[in-house]
Amino acid sequence: MADKDFYDVLGVARDASADELKKAYRKLAMKYHPDQNKDNPKAEEKFKEINEAYDILKDEQKRAAYDRYGNAAFDGSMGGGPGGGGFGGGGFGGAGAFSDIFEDMFGDFMGGGGRGRSGGPMRGADLQYTMEMSLEDAYKGKEAKIKIPVNDSCDECNGSGAASGSGAQNCSTCNGAGRVRQQQGFFTIERTCPSCNGEGAVIKDPCKKCHGAGRVKKSKTLKVKIPAGVETGRRIRLSGEGEAGVRGGPRGDLYVMINVKPHKLFQRDAANLYCRVPITVTRAALGGEIEVPTIEGTRASVKVPAGTQTGQQFRLRGKGMTMLRSDSRGDMYIEIYVETPVNLNKKQQDLLKELDVSMGDGKSDNKHSPESSGFFKKIREFWDDLSE
Repeated sequence: MADKDFYDVLGVARDASADELKKAYRKLAMKYHPDQNKDNPKAEEKFKEINEAYDILKDEQKRAAYDRYGNAAFDGSMGGGPGGGGFGGGGFGGAGAFSDIFEDMFGDFMGGGGRGRSGGPMRGADLQYTMEMSLEDAYKGKEAKIKIPVNDSCDECNGSGAASGSGAQNCSTCNGAGRVRQQQGFFTIERTCPSCNGEGAVIKDPCKKCHGAGRVKKSKTLKVKIPAGVETGRRIRLSGEGEAGVRGGPRGDLYVMINVKPHKLFQRDAANLYCRVPITVTRAALGGEIEVPTIEGTRASVKVPAGTQTGQQFRLRGKGMTMLRSDSRGDMYIEIYVETPVNLNKKQQDLLKELDVSMGDGKSDNKHSPESSGFFKKIREFWDDLSE
């Protein structure tokens, strides 16, 4: 390696930053790793070169010496002693370099969460519960009881996992660190201690109720206050009502997810309600009053003017949903649907035919049906334009 340029080996400029060096090393290390190149005998040698280059350049003092003296700083020619190198030891230092990167990339996969992690108190898991409710309950709000399964602290051992009169002992394999290092070839792998599963301690005499887990499965009943005006997707957090922590850690939280069921009469849009009301042809033509339901369970009267058409809406102010954390309410909209009569008898059919004739069906200036007469007038004009 005396004739190798470490910057060229990593493919970076001489003024490359630490992040750029690390990024370049990571890419090359993965590319030339021996496990990925079992049929390429040159890959291992290349991998060693990459590790040696990065091991020198990642260290500020070693990099400064290399930039000033080149390879001579590490080949023993500067008085570093036999095989020791001129700057704090030479030779192949790639194991440490690759171990650093390997932990960055695969630490969690190998059962860790970073170096030096020991089995201290751990926060309990958060829980989620979906509550279905009616639109009426969403309008009024309610207080409900829910029953949830949860891992709770064992009352026999107070969550320690150890039988009464005993306790956890420091793990002899990892000396309480919860992690062990293993040398594999020229790099080091850190992983969760297999003896204590990362807890750093072992229980010689486990609690008979929880079998050393410190937690037991329980069913817990809670009261939940649902505010008026909630919508589907709203999340209510109950702090400290999740699972018990491990080794004395704090409890997790419980999140109640709201799902408002569809209503058979009303459709909701934020704080507004929509109600589709069918009326007869005669009521639409002559006008009159209709009664409609409201979300609070009462009735409201709506005046329908003569000549009302399908799709017309009538607004009832303040008859919609309660607004969340407010005394205000949305509006309710009544949408009219004019229903065509069916199953007519002979007499009813004759009456409609008589009415049809009296209104002058088919005339272009029919004042009783301006929409249809205007439409057919446009059709005739369209045909006339095509024939010209």
